[in-house]
Amino acid sequence: MPSDDLAQFRAEARSWLHANTPAHSAPLDGPDSRTFVLDWQRCMYEGGWAGLTWPSEYGGRSLSVAQQIVWFEEYARCGAPSTHNASFVGINHAGPTIIACGSVEQKAFHLPKILSGEVIWCQGFSEPGAGSDLASLRTKGRIEGDEIVIDGQKIWSSYADIGDYQELLIRTDPESTRHKGLTWLICPMDLPGITVRPIKTMAGPAKFCEVFYDQVRVPIRESVVGGIGEGWKTAMATLSFERGTASLALQISLVGKVEQLAADCIDPFVAPRLADLRADAAALKAMSYSFALSSEHGTPGAEGSLIRLYFAELAKRASDLAVDLYGIGSPELAGEHGWAFEFLDAYSETIAGGTAEIQRNIIGERVLGLPRGKA
Repeated sequence: MPSDDLAQFRAEARSWLHANTPAHSAPLDGPDSRTFVLDWQRCMYEGGWAGLTWPSEYGGRSLSVAQQIVWFEEYARCGAPSTHNASFVGINHAGPTIIACGSVEQKAFHLPKILSGEVIWCQGFSEPGAGSDLASLRTKGRIEGDEIVIDGQKIWSSYADIGDYQELLIRTDPESTRHKGLTWLICPMDLPGITVRPIKTMAGPAKFCEVFYDQVRVPIRESVVGGIGEGWKTAMATLSFERGTASLALQISLVGKVEQLAADCIDPFVAPRLADLRADAAALKAMSYSFALSSEHGTPGAEGSLIRLYFAELAKRASDLAVDLYGIGSPELAGEHGWAFEFLDAYSETIAGGTAEIQRNIIGERVLGLPRGKA
């Protein structure tokens, strides 16, 4: 895209964000966070700033990845609400998965609701004993006529307590093992038989949840995405978005936070660490932009795990350095959005979307072509 056009787009984005960014920070959990997130999503949608790279036939603007990057840069610069909130799943991987694998009816019903700020989505993949080893999941779906009856449990389902729909991966073939016999479902969260229990994290919020399913019935036609028994293929599309371009806004925001640390640094003992951190943040930015641009016309590849792993480790190092730089008791560490919260919350980044160990396995096997490790 010509640089003059990008500059004009940047000016438009900056102007709109300065005029519309909420004056107060988003609540971190509970019903208030739902209201805030949906109101903000609706504001962006009505202003023409939602689903920038989504195809226009699904309510987006069909803009380029370069324009998406510019938007995220201005978004971070303006201090707009974190994109890692209750709308994250719907916007960044449930919606894209339905675009890639869903039926015409599923696209027509769900995509407008996601973009316009009507619904919250959550993810039902991980289970006790089947988190990073997703292929060993045991939540069952029994086919009865035109319905699937679900029994089992999921865990670490962010915002399930305030969610309307869940992207749910279950085992529909009782004789299957590992990657075979799985099915990806759209599961309404208000169905009889669903129980949600929030889990409070060490950072404070109770945004993670465990979800129990007891004879939960979902209709096959409306719910199955990608076909019965084809859930692993659909889930890999979901995870490619989650590990790939979904966190681009977070990566850009982290680079900005590192630059702020550099601007605030007056401690010569911290300066060498900060220099290394700035160099690594610049590398993250270069990798993220290159990967996003290369993924513009297709599903992101396994190389996204490189960036996912690099970002998670860098986020931990940045928050650790911030604590040392500002010191315990400083105003920069205080509050729900201070560096103390970032320090504690950063540990979840090395687990979300697959643990650091899983990311290294993906990099070794699918990027570098190394032999598969023994189970």
